[in-house]
Amino acid sequence: MSSASSMVDWDLAGRTARRLVSGGPSTTREEAAAVVAELHRAAATAVAHVEELTGLRPVPGGPVPEVAVVDRPGWADANARGMATLLDPLVEKLAQRTGHRPGALATAIGSRATGVQAGGLLAFLASRVLGQYEIFGTGGRLLLVAPNIVATERKLGVDPSDFRLWVCLHEVTHQLQFTGVPWLGDYLEEQVAEFVAATDLAPDVLRERLQDLLRSLADAVRGGGDGAPGLMALVRDPRQREVLDRVTAVMSLVEGHAEYVMDGVGPDVVPSVRTLRKRFAQRRKGRGPLDRVLRRLLGLEQKMKQYADGRHFVGGVVELAGMEGFNRVWEGPANLPLIEELTAPHLWVERVLGRPALPA
Repeated sequence: MSSASSMVDWDLAGRTARRLVSGGPSTTREEAAAVVAELHRAAATAVAHVEELTGLRPVPGGPVPEVAVVDRPGWADANARGMATLLDPLVEKLAQRTGHRPGALATAIGSRATGVQAGGLLAFLASRVLGQYEIFGTGGRLLLVAPNIVATERKLGVDPSDFRLWVCLHEVTHQLQFTGVPWLGDYLEEQVAEFVAATDLAPDVLRERLQDLLRSLADAVRGGGDGAPGLMALVRDPRQREVLDRVTAVMSLVEGHAEYVMDGVGPDVVPSVRTLRKRFAQRRKGRGPLDRVLRRLLGLEQKMKQYADGRHFVGGVVELAGMEGFNRVWEGPANLPLIEELTAPHLWVERVLGRPALPA
């Protein structure tokens, strides 16, 4: 998984995560098999509902996404592979550009240190993530983390079948975003590459800062830490700040769109949808672990606020321009929202559509 010049030993990260992560809630073998089967059915059912509400369709002739119901170690392994696939080639290019390569011993020691830290973070998140559409590493795969879905539905005291379909609606929306808008994944990869291209640091210095960042994230998910600036610690060039703004805006869009769909299907599809939203919103109060990671990773409270504004943006544009007008956002990178448009969707409508348009 990891090359000799890797900044993070991703193999070690995966092994560390598997060793540290807990197994999940207690279930019998029969119960576990029933959960897996129902999640596969719910994911298949969700596709038609999401397509009908959003108008998104997979590109004809494109790959058919795999749906994988995984346990916590499986999620951690998948994310370690995805991060290695995305980041290792970029770090190699950085080393070539700067002409600075640390010795083999320094590389081995440094990559193992960051590998252990990354593994600890993966283990923590693996016990909390409900689902994920893999953008990097597999060419597209929908992951549903069964132990976390069961643990959450029990904690919330909600109808299991409704909750499982509700979660699948969110994740299938991401699946259709990337299978129906093929340029979107490429765009995100390009932004990461541009961020690296604007980095002047030698790889060994960058690794030291990455270690500091990982320690900061570990503190953040535990609710501690000193408010260290996260990714902003790596930013020295205005171009990097521009990249972070673009990534924040596009992730706000895709997350807000999925949130809109979860609630937009209505009680005819998910009978207890209003109860689910109310209890799930209560669960998120008090800055949950993922929120803390994102706040620390982005480095600024305002960045996280903009991330959360994605739902407001999508709802606002649909109200002004209808779903057909909103779907212009998927036509190309120029139509993606600017970061200031997240809280002012009418500005996007005016820029992209030329005039505010009410739905018929």
